[in-house]
Amino acid sequence: MARRGSKKSGEGQYAPLFYALLKSDAWRDLSGAAVKIYLELHTRYNGSNNGALRLSYAEAAEILHMGKATVQRAFHDLRDKGLVVLEKEGNWYHRQAHEWRITTKGVQTARGKEPPTHDWRQYRRGNPERGSDMKQREGSVVPFENPSDKSRSKLKPVTAVREGRHGSGTEHL
Repeated sequence: MARRGSKKSGEGQYAPLFYALLKSDAWRDLSGAAVKIYLELHTRYNGSNNGALRLSYAEAAEILHMGKATVQRAFHDLRDKGLVVLEKEGNWYHRQAHEWRITTKGVQTARGKEPPTHDWRQYRRGNPERGSDMKQREGSVVPFENPSDKSRSKLKPVTAVREGRHGSGTEHL
């Protein structure tokens, strides 16, 4: 029988996800790929290495079964939403991966442990409507105007030729 408070076989570290984070616009606007990368970065955190979490695009693509372009977009998504910060840029020629900091965790420094920055709290959803991100230019839309009764007399009726099984004919629309 297992004692209370002891770990069962197979249990180990875990990644706590706070409700405030899970209910935030930043988390809810993440892509699925970005969530997978965030969780992978979190598994590399050991309690004192935040700010030096290494994960290259190539490694993430390989272990998470994603394309490199998808991984790159996911990292940009995480950065834009304030969940991770690039602390040190990697060097492809020297085979060094980027070093990342998770904003939900504190950073160990020579002066002690600094609290988490929670940059994701600053994220605000830009436009809640779906569709294009392009903004409408001024004056690009002509307002619809109904013709007045006076100008209707100048309009000619539109005719269409209809063809079908029963012959063809002209009909006013």
